[in-house]
Amino acid sequence: VKLWDTNTGKEIKTLTGHTNSVTGVSFNPDGKMLASASKDKTIKLWDISTGKEIKTLKKDTDSVFYGVSFSSDGKILASASGDTRVKLWDKNTGKEIKTLGGGHTNSVTGVSFHPDGKMLASASKDKSVKLWDTNTGKEIRTLTRHTNLVNGVSFSPDGLILASASKDKTVKLWDPNTGKEIKTLTGHKDWVYSVTFSPDGKMLASASNDNTVKLWKWDFDYLLQKGCSFIGNYLKTNPDDVDSREIDTDLCNGI
Repeated sequence: VKLWDTNTGKEIKTLTGHTNSVTGVSFNPDGKMLASASKDKTIKLWDISTGKEIKTLKKDTDSVFYGVSFSSDGKILASASGDTRVKLWDKNTGKEIKTLGGGHTNSVTGVSFHPDGKMLASASKDKSVKLWDTNTGKEIRTLTRHTNLVNGVSFSPDGLILASASKDKTVKLWDPNTGKEIKTLTGHKDWVYSVTFSPDGKMLASASNDNTVKLWKWDFDYLLQKGCSFIGNYLKTNPDDVDSREIDTDLCNGI
């Protein structure tokens, strides 16, 4: 794992210890700790100031880790793994808190905490994104509009949008509270591996196997207004479309 100075672009230090590919990283919110997931079937926690390993987390199953995500308070770490399960870990003790399982039917490839810490999103090779209640460990809903495996997920800083990256070459934007798809971003010519929002939430970056990173910028309020206007006009001629009326009621009231 390498740490880079974002101002100069120079390498600060290299963190060594994993014995196979590193598949994901996540900073603790205070910036003092980094978690790394690896195909060596471990998660490692690192002290950023010294570059030294703090502890290693291991599962009770023989499968690789594909991703990690810290909660906004920095107390919990979520992991995505090849055994179809999501695990929540206590950052301080390194012990497993609970397992979110029985939902995905293939490897979990990525995880992302909602900013309030009460919800977690998981991406999977089963072509779905699942939303979980982190307190109860129960599944809230499943998002199923991708046509190929989903590689990664990311919540916007305000928690109003969830982005997902897929092998179907698209990025989808979702309303996590309703599970409705807001928009599909097309343009990549191959797999989209990962997505992440800018700190202000106005820009999204996507990384692809087509050797490009794309930056997407939009005015969400304008996007929402245009979408709701379209739905409103559609419902005038299709008043019995229950699904569209549900979107209009849930998302567009007051717009």
